Amino acid sequence: MTTWLEPTLVLALAFLLGRPLGAYLGKVLEGKPPRVLPLQWLERAVYCVGGVDPFVEMTGRGYAMALLRFHLVGLLCVFLVQELQQWLPLNPQRFGAVRWDVALNTAVSFVTNTDWQAYAGEQTMSHFTQMLALTVQNFLSAAAGLAVLAVLARGFTRRECPTLGNFWADLVRATVYVLLPLSLIWSVLLVSQGVPQTFSGHLQVTTLEGTRQTIAIGPVASQEAIKQVGSNGGGFFNANSAHPFENPTPLSNFLETLAILLLPVACPFAFGHLLGDRKQGWALFCAMAGLFLVGLLVVLGAEWSTVPQFERLGIVGGNVEGKEARFGLIPSALWAQATTAVSNGAVNSAHESLMPLASLVLMFNMGVGEPIFGGAGAGVLTMMFYVLLTMFLAGLMIGRTPEYFGKKLGPYEMAMTIVGVVVPVVALLALASLAIGTPQGRMGVTGEGAHGISQVLYAFASTTGNNGSALAGLRADLSFYTLATSFAMLAGRFATLLPAIAIASSLARKRAMAATAATFPTSNVFFIALLMSVVVLEGALTLFPAFVLGPVLEHLQLVSGR
Repeated sequence: MTTWLEPTLVLALAFLLGRPLGAYLGKVLEGKPPRVLPLQWLERAVYCVGGVDPFVEMTGRGYAMALLRFHLVGLLCVFLVQELQQWLPLNPQRFGAVRWDVALNTAVSFVTNTDWQAYAGEQTMSHFTQMLALTVQNFLSAAAGLAVLAVLARGFTRRECPTLGNFWADLVRATVYVLLPLSLIWSVLLVSQGVPQTFSGHLQVTTLEGTRQTIAIGPVASQEAIKQVGSNGGGFFNANSAHPFENPTPLSNFLETLAILLLPVACPFAFGHLLGDRKQGWALFCAMAGLFLVGLLVVLGAEWSTVPQFERLGIVGGNVEGKEARFGLIPSALWAQATTAVSNGAVNSAHESLMPLASLVLMFNMGVGEPIFGGAGAGVLTMMFYVLLTMFLAGLMIGRTPEYFGKKLGPYEMAMTIVGVVVPVVALLALASLAIGTPQGRMGVTGEGAHGISQVLYAFASTTGNNGSALAGLRADLSFYTLATSFAMLAGRFATLLPAIAIASSLARKRAMAATAATFPTSNVFFIALLMSVVVLEGALTLFPAFVLGPVLEHLQLVSGR
């Protein structure tokens, strides 16, 4: 498969399959899963074991409290499994307890759908921990994002209604009918490409030089599948998807890139289905796709460029440092753009070695809250914050109270929108400033000058954006960073989910307004262009001053030959 053919096919398939998958996802979240997958028995069994009545609906407050309790219990369970793994089964390497701050960081990371990893998986986590703690949270954290997507849609469609659905029912349906089948399909496909799926421990082999080497293996394929499908990104191995056991062939790279994009691309269509207006879903998709493709062109251009340092070394054909020879430059650039735009965080190349302008685009993708498709469900939530902000600005221009889909947007909705857009950015900049301005933070920075600043900015853009990728030169295992990034991940997660539920609860209690000739259209080309402009403008106003000190300055130094 040629380097240009693979990205073209990946994007074509993702965009082509997104529409039918979105319709399917919409039906599932409506509580009307198609009979094509006869899994109703499994759904009923989960309700029976959990003592859940799926027909009892919750208010906005009740839904938010159930979401918070669910995340808290998940966090405690993941933390305890790590601390007790030396006494738990399926630990062939006999790993001991994980250092407490790393265990806390990991628990927060996987519960918030971030999968930031301050540890080397094959040297730290037992098979039991990888499967019961981390892989289970890969399913549940993604399902929670899809559940809140359904809630926000109900806020627009319900009329003078105090309830928003049942959190447990939404969570179970998203897991049973969407995440489990997709993960099973991708697990089988990855196993066919040579990805290990075994409970065996490490292998002891003798190299050609006669030395002994330990090779880590384990239940990799099952974790790899949900890691990509559920916008998670946490790898079984420290090298993540650049490791030959996680991503052994060009075909496995193709399948994993497709898996990264598939569900996030489907989510705007699912939202349109839930609204009962496909045009709204298409408008969201077009805005997301437009921003994605512009960013991809910049990343490709930056990585393909030649700078004075390359010319002196006789290097042609772009920046090949840090790229896997199995995949090449162009598929690696597509992966980098996809994994940061989609809030996945998996890597198949060293982001530390990316050109500064490419790093700038990736930081922008994460720093604006990842509305460019974003994570499972959460990406649409963030983009809807920008939609409401766009409607507010449009209302100011035409002198009307802003409204969307027949619902008037009052001060409360706009306040929650600002919380969803601003809080992650404030956390990003405050924590990055603290890291750069304190000895504890600077201890983890290995890059010099502008690149060191880029390492810090990237880390907090990734964690507040619930992404999980990193410029790996940063020493993320230091206690300062394990605790600071834990706070960043919590701020990014709940500043997205809770305001979305609050907006939905407020809107569901309102009456619907009939559309008139003065109603601002929200599905035409002008609105899509305005929405894209608002995303770019907000990112530029809040993040560009910091980016000037990092990737922009690094780029200027690079092109000047320094």
